[in-house]
Amino acid sequence: MKRYKILVVDDDISFRLLIGKQLKKYYLDISYSENGKNALEILQKEPFDLVISDQMMPEMDGIELLKEAKKICPDTPFIILTAFGDIKNAVTAIKLGAYDYLEKPYRVEDLVATISRAIEHKQLTMENKNLKAQLQNIYNFQNFVTKSPAMIKILRLAEKVAKNPETTILILGESGTGKEMLARAIHYAGDGMANNFVAVNCAAIPPALLESELFGHVKGAFTGAYKDREGKIALAKGGTLLLDEIGDMPLETQAKLLRVLQEKVYEKLGSDKQMGTDCRIIASTHRDLAKLVEKGLFRDDLYHRLNVFPLHILPLRERKEDIPVLTNHFLEQLRIALGKQHIEISKEAMDMLLSYDWPGNVRELRNCLERAIIVADNGLINEDNIILAQKDNSRKVSSDTFNLPLDLSSPDFSLQHVIDEVFSLILQKCGGNKTLASKLLKIDRKAFYRRKK
Repeated sequence: MKRYKILVVDDDISFRLLIGKQLKKYYLDISYSENGKNALEILQKEPFDLVISDQMMPEMDGIELLKEAKKICPDTPFIILTAFGDIKNAVTAIKLGAYDYLEKPYRVEDLVATISRAIEHKQLTMENKNLKAQLQNIYNFQNFVTKSPAMIKILRLAEKVAKNPETTILILGESGTGKEMLARAIHYAGDGMANNFVAVNCAAIPPALLESELFGHVKGAFTGAYKDREGKIALAKGGTLLLDEIGDMPLETQAKLLRVLQEKVYEKLGSDKQMGTDCRIIASTHRDLAKLVEKGLFRDDLYHRLNVFPLHILPLRERKEDIPVLTNHFLEQLRIALGKQHIEISKEAMDMLLSYDWPGNVRELRNCLERAIIVADNGLINEDNIILAQKDNSRKVSSDTFNLPLDLSSPDFSLQHVIDEVFSLILQKCGGNKTLASKLLKIDRKAFYRRKK
């Protein structure tokens, strides 16, 4: 069992020895200090899991020690013991970051239980900090893989607005383009990153339940409401609320959301008590909100409230320069995740990826590569390993006939010249898709790939 390090601070040597004897049998390693100044010197030299200090000491009392100790080791829990119960001092200690304030004489079992809770609280706090640090590293603007000038511009704008938590953001883009990833990057780059990021998929929740999910409800608000429940807006307090697929939000709920944006207040279902909120609102959708407004399916006033800072993520087919860099990025990620020592992609397979329109965008590309890695032999992904939803019809020949210009008087004229011209024109008609071109010419695909350009 792990032994936790505790620093006991008290000017009474007999008490220091007594508490040390009491606690050592509970797998605790005890160090001692006779005053606050010495305790600060010790805390600067080595870490402790907990500090227990007497309140009344000469020169520097327990409250003053607590205040200074928090500057050195802010995450170390602090318990203050005193023989003189004082509510004011207790409140002051808690406000300054003390975990608890106990009166002497105390029961050893109570002190041990308090120590146990304090150390557990510290461990949970550190785990939470580490998790948020990991998330901040994952959802970092620098981790967006792109060579597209348009995408780089969007990321620069997102970095700027991240520092302005009062500004409402609308992220537009097709499914699979990374709207939620961008929203999370904005959250973790902003001042509210220490607080929650809460996402609500407005399209996935039945309209009758969406209001309860957002605003919460009180007991008895509707059949099945057996107790009070906090909504997502309350959970996002001080952080970020992502309203994903907001274009699917019912009109009645839109009216209530508008009030949240305008007045920063809302009411739980079944209650007339106003509650405030200070969370950042980010909305996202793959739908054209302006057209929904024209059709009366989306409120005009809400649209303008949301459209303060729009960010439009381009579909992958409009930034094909990103396909090779995204492919290499995903291959390295998946290689590690799937335990592959080495993985490469052939030029022919890459050509297939470049000629495809990717209706599912970045998400579809990653899924396609994951399958390809699994079935690839000898660590090489070839065209046979690439399965595309629109593989046979993603590129259509623009016409069934074409004119082949032939100059019989040319010194280069030959049968090979005619064949080369046919190959060149067919490849152009197929948008560079060699697989489709080989099918139109009714030749073996590999033979087509072996031909010189």
